[in-house]
Amino acid sequence: MKPNPVGWFEIYVRDMARAKAFYEAVFGVTLARQEKIGPGLSEMWMFPMAQDAPGAGGALVSMAGGGPSGNAVIVYFACDDCAQEAAKVVAHGGEVMKAKFAAGDYGYIAIVTDTEGNAIGLHSFK
Repeated sequence: MKPNPVGWFEIYVRDMARAKAFYEAVFGVTLARQEKIGPGLSEMWMFPMAQDAPGAGGALVSMAGGGPSGNAVIVYFACDDCAQEAAKVVAHGGEVMKAKFAAGDYGYIAIVTDTEGNAIGLHSFK
C-alpha cells in the first residue's frame, strides 16, 4: 500500500441541490459537475482538486436506489479551524455530533452530519 492510501471519496446523497449548496457554503468552494459518469449514477459534482497535490479528490454522487448509509467510513475534510466550519454546518442545515476536540499530536477534529444525514469529519491543526 502507498503512503496516504486514500485516493478518492464519494459522498452519496438523495437531494443533490441541497447537498451541493451545503458543501459549497460550509467550505467556501464551487463544485464542478462531472458530465461523464458511470452507469447507474444520476449525478456527480466534484470537489476542487489538484492532481499533483497530496490528499484525495472526491465528489457528491446521486444514484437511483442509493443514498446516505450508516457511515462505516468517515471522510475528514482539512480546515483552517474546524470550529469555524462546524459553525457553518449548523447555519446551513447540518448538525454537530461532536464539537471541536483535541486529537493529541494530530490537531483537532469535529464530527458533523450534512443535510443528507452523512457523518463527516472536520480536521485542523489549530
